[in-house]
Amino acid sequence: MTIARALTIAGSDSGGGAGIQADLKTFQELRAFGMSAITAVTAQNTLGVQGIYPMSTEAVAKQIDAIGEDIGADAVKTGMLFSSDIIICVAEKLQQYKWEKVVVDPVMIAKGGAALLLKESIRALKQSLLPLAYVVTPNIPEAELLTDMQIISLEDRKEAAKKLVAYGAKHVVMKGGHDPAEADEIVDLLYDGRDFYEFRSDRKATRHTHGTGCTFAAAITAELAKGQSVLDAVPVAKAFIQAAIEDTLHLGHGHGPTNHWAYRERRNNR
Repeated sequence: MTIARALTIAGSDSGGGAGIQADLKTFQELRAFGMSAITAVTAQNTLGVQGIYPMSTEAVAKQIDAIGEDIGADAVKTGMLFSSDIIICVAEKLQQYKWEKVVVDPVMIAKGGAALLLKESIRALKQSLLPLAYVVTPNIPEAELLTDMQIISLEDRKEAAKKLVAYGAKHVVMKGGHDPAEADEIVDLLYDGRDFYEFRSDRKATRHTHGTGCTFAAAITAELAKGQSVLDAVPVAKAFIQAAIEDTLHLGHGHGPTNHWAYRERRNNR
């Protein structure tokens, strides 16, 4: 039996709702063998980020080498990278090991507002990492920062997606959760460089959405690792995160985590 192998290169979330922890939970639920390279350790919970402690580039590189030289990876996800040096290091390693199915989740700001990417690092992200992205999964605020444009309408989102492809990304999945115009539903937009596809879901009013972006991108990564196309991976990721949000765990006193086993339980109860 062929085992799908998925690697996440991201920050650690001590609260367990986002980052490395969310990615590995998602990989496991979708039957992909998960591996990790930690870029930073954060002290955080549902109330916010209390501290960020970045790893050295040597430590990041050694972790990636440990995977690349032994187990290998069928798909790779990047999350919180924090600094230009780490971004460039990761980009060099992705090229060294010729990993092509790379999902870039451009993590920039935590739910509570803490900066997870230094402002001066945005250029490195655009120049070094986006050209290697098989899929990039920004939310609307992240897409605005990456494209230097204001995004209000769906047409704005399409224009921003075209800009991201012009930077080198093969596919763009722009998440619609931050769109205030879509009060009752969320529209996620996929652009493959030629065609646009819309994926719609009901919006659930809840504060328990910590880690939704990480989880969504990780689900896409897991499906790509199993050999699925982007067009087939996105609906699975959409269903996975929808279940995770709707079947909430009600943990913590702030922005609580999503329920990573909800998708599996729903499928088992059919």
